[in-house]
Amino acid sequence: MTGPNTLLELLKAVLMGIVEGITEWLPISSTGHLILLEQMVQFELSDAFLSMFRVVIQLGAILAVVLLYFDRLWPFTADASAHYTKPGAWALWGRILVGSLPAAVLGLLLDDWLDAHLYNYWVVAAMLILYGILFLVIERRPRRPRISRIGQLTLQDALIIGFWQVLAMVPGTSRSGATIVGALLLGASRPLAAQFTFFLAVPVMFGASGLKLVKFFAAGGALTGLEIGVLVTGMAVAFAVSLVSIGFLMNYVKKHNFRAFGWYRIALGSLVLMVAVLQKVLF
Repeated sequence: MTGPNTLLELLKAVLMGIVEGITEWLPISSTGHLILLEQMVQFELSDAFLSMFRVVIQLGAILAVVLLYFDRLWPFTADASAHYTKPGAWALWGRILVGSLPAAVLGLLLDDWLDAHLYNYWVVAAMLILYGILFLVIERRPRRPRISRIGQLTLQDALIIGFWQVLAMVPGTSRSGATIVGALLLGASRPLAAQFTFFLAVPVMFGASGLKLVKFFAAGGALTGLEIGVLVTGMAVAFAVSLVSIGFLMNYVKKHNFRAFGWYRIALGSLVLMVAVLQKVLF
């Protein structure tokens, strides 16, 4: 019996990295896209590794945020007259950490249960369609943003957006989609809503990836050379593609609304639903 083809598995990782890098930041659900992609390019690797890979590949995407926004996120400076710190960056981190608390607490409590019960076509399709409709409804309302800068975002606002982020633990919701919806409902401008979801991703995605790695190795998992190659390749591609995706979204929302993403989510959710029905009927 021959093992998996190394080149083929690495090419699959490249495809996964491209999809992750695009869909992690656009509010269209990376999970929904990855589920569809996995059906077309099934890895010949262990289920335990793939469960970890789906989450840890996000590290590549989040490093793109760190690179693009390093100056705003890094709280230290070489300027002695400023006491070597940047108050604006510390204030930003205060909002980020408050907004991350709900996901940190509930993520630890519900991670295994969500994986066991909600990672299926039906849930993904329902969430894609539901949040697509939400985007369409929100964008029909008159828009007079009261929050256009991070400094105008209160700790209470950050916490509320953080609770919206928790909803993204349900597959198909989209972490960026949920937080953007929450921010828009609070009165944030579209660019501010998109930008804050990038910042919130930093501790949440690092934490989620770390948790998956700990569980993988605690359960006796060990990485083969091929699995290391697949993981590194997926992360590297996700990083490169994320640099482009983040720039695209920030430029897009300065001139357009989120209605197109809402219609896209509804179309994708309907496709996922069709795949689920066909699998039910045929298999």
